[in-house]
Amino acid sequence: MFEWAWPYAFALLPLPWLVARLLKPAATLEGVALRLPIALSGLDAASGANPVPRWRRVLALLGWALLAAAVARPQWIGTPVDLARTGRDLLLAVDASGSMDTPDMSIGGQPVSRYGAVKAIAGDFIRRRVGDRVGLIVFGSQAYLLTPLTFDRDTVLKQLEESVVGLPGRETAIGDAVGLAVKRLRERPQEQRVLILLTDGVNDAGELDPVKATDLAVAEKVKIYTIGVGAEAMRVNDGFFGSRVVNPSADLDAKLLGEMAQKTGGRFFRARDTGELAQIYKEIDALEPGADKQQQFRPVDELFYWPLSFALLLAFGGMFARNLRAWRGSNPLAQDAA
Repeated sequence: MFEWAWPYAFALLPLPWLVARLLKPAATLEGVALRLPIALSGLDAASGANPVPRWRRVLALLGWALLAAAVARPQWIGTPVDLARTGRDLLLAVDASGSMDTPDMSIGGQPVSRYGAVKAIAGDFIRRRVGDRVGLIVFGSQAYLLTPLTFDRDTVLKQLEESVVGLPGRETAIGDAVGLAVKRLRERPQEQRVLILLTDGVNDAGELDPVKATDLAVAEKVKIYTIGVGAEAMRVNDGFFGSRVVNPSADLDAKLLGEMAQKTGGRFFRARDTGELAQIYKEIDALEPGADKQQQFRPVDELFYWPLSFALLLAFGGMFARNLRAWRGSNPLAQDAA
């Protein structure tokens, strides 16, 4: 769409006419005139009067109109373009230790491992975080950043889907995962720093103690939501003695996870099945809403250089034509050739 940014600049158009009407013509000096050996075409040496040719007036007025058009800033406004919206800076730290392979969850009536359930439900959560920067950490014996904070949710989803249990080791380094997340979030705006930590065990590996890591999170204003995942009852086959019911989440350190969340202003959630896990992510959606307004901008192409260029071409063309006429009038050879 074409438009003028400063259309009021066209009020300058009558300025030359007003100047010509209001200002008196310059007085001509009368007296002894300089006698030149060669007569200049169209010049009255005695009076000094040299009326402006009509074509020069037209060029001057056209050039002035083009200058006014350039000052009015013609623009071409493009179609609206969606901007990536700035919401939260969300890091997901997912436990990929050996115990996450325990098949005590179910999806669609079919048993799945804890990690398989997390992939499915956390994937839906990531898809809903439109406008947020999302990153992914997986941890076991060590913590690794698989995806830095990014608006590209598809990349985060792909990395989550391709990760496997045991990739970062079989043990659980909760403190290292929190420390790595704090390190990545500390450069982001304070009100946007959020970590969602999901684990099924107790800290039994790593260099950084979880309590010290939590203190670092408090100092850097990182809010931590902790999720303890795993069923509390599971029937296992004892072979010759039949089957028995065990608690596969006996090692879950719920007290530590609760303290981490409480100290940092987050919340601790317990996910015993996939239904609870899905509800937890919905609650986090409500607690940490993304940007609610679509941001758009319309690209603007400035076109003022077109009328400005034409105005300069007219000015140079007028000067060249005037000098050429003067040269022809003062050069006997040019007059003879004419």
